Amino acid sequence: MRFFKKIFLLIVVLNFSTFNVYAVPDSFANLAEKLMPSVVNISTTQTVKTTTNQFPFQFPPGSPFGEMFKDFERPTERQASALGSGFIIKEDGIVITNNHVIANAEDILVKVGEKEYKAKLVGADPYMDIAVLKMETKDKFKTVKFGDSDTARVGDWAVAIGNPFGLGGTVTAGIISARNRDINLTRYDDFIQTDASINQGNSGGPLFNLKGEVIGINTAIIAPGQSGSIGIGFAIPANAASNVIDQLLEFGETKRGWLGVRIQEVTKEIAEVEKLKKPAGALVASVGQSSPADKAGIKAGDIILEFDGKKIDTMRTLPKVVANTKVGKSVELKIWRNKKSITKRLTLGRLESSEEFKEKKTKTVKKETEIETLKITVRDLIDQDIKSRNLKKNTKGVVIIDIANRSPLANLLSINDIIIEVQKTSVKNSSDLNKIVDGIFKKGEKTLLLTVINNNNRRRYLGVKIN
Repeated sequence: MRFFKKIFLLIVVLNFSTFNVYAVPDSFANLAEKLMPSVVNISTTQTVKTTTNQFPFQFPPGSPFGEMFKDFERPTERQASALGSGFIIKEDGIVITNNHVIANAEDILVKVGEKEYKAKLVGADPYMDIAVLKMETKDKFKTVKFGDSDTARVGDWAVAIGNPFGLGGTVTAGIISARNRDINLTRYDDFIQTDASINQGNSGGPLFNLKGEVIGINTAIIAPGQSGSIGIGFAIPANAASNVIDQLLEFGETKRGWLGVRIQEVTKEIAEVEKLKKPAGALVASVGQSSPADKAGIKAGDIILEFDGKKIDTMRTLPKVVANTKVGKSVELKIWRNKKSITKRLTLGRLESSEEFKEKKTKTVKKETEIETLKITVRDLIDQDIKSRNLKKNTKGVVIIDIANRSPLANLLSINDIIIEVQKTSVKNSSDLNKIVDGIFKKGEKTLLLTVINNNNRRRYLGVKIN
């Protein structure tokens, strides 16, 4: 009997020891050493135009001499730079990163170890924030592979490698904190949340599992007051990213499925009226003319409960499922209409060819506005700026793109600083800033109090004499 007790005790101890080996790795050193050669640092440059006064003095704001000698100002250019991360998926130098890392870049440099290579853009998708680069070299590189992100579980270990604040080759570890996070960043939000430390410069870098497979692309963080990592980071799941990357490599652009409906949430009240057992699906608010949905007879008021065999549990599930379905595929939809279930079949269109997509793309053009009273040129803050600089998603303001030498803000503010308030009044856009500042000048006030977010993403107040 004692013999069997000893055997049983030994088995229990061995099982407990085995559990600990898998649950708490002794070290990530071997994994990091294996993966680091495939993780790259990315730097970009962009030319910013400014004007320089040739005189050794500066005219006060509003001086008639400022206008008189305006033609003597000399246009100058300087290089603005940004940093990010990426990883190599093909030995000939194909690199994956975030679109916001390389957006509007004139030159892209990829650093692998101690070597730097010029890179060109193969294709980008701003809607899922993914970009594919190709290093201009015949060198061969060590690669990493995508894993199955659908099998990643909450509580699994996760390792991030990247270039935070320009400190290349930084390794951090944590766990997967949550799955399927929707933070209203894009229409396709389906993030993996992790507490592995992610900061500015980690964008575009890989999130690995313990097998050394890429399960996500680090993209965003929540950082109240721009304080840096607080353990809430988000990565694009590998499975969703792989589909987009394959399209960018093959076509240089994306080909997403398109249904042609505007949708809204099914609330408890709507579910009750429609006699649904629970709030679920996507309520069709309107149907685009001549869209696949229109041709199939889908109507406003229909509730889409299932698409191509996949259940639509919430409104935001539908765009993700549709986008990941092949263009031209014949799909079946289960719809709730007039308190009963019906079925519709349609052939899926392509989002990028739709009028809806073209109109939206046109609206994202960055319009420049000259604020004559301040002698600066600004543009509206857009979603791309908010993502690339990891600002709070509801941030409003204007981005400075040019400062004349005779501006009262010269030597006080810099290009790419963001003005968010004037005299403690929120600035929503460029015309708003123009109106507020004009009113202040007309009142004869002598000082402006600006609230700005500087290039280091720090909020600060600045008092400026204007009279």
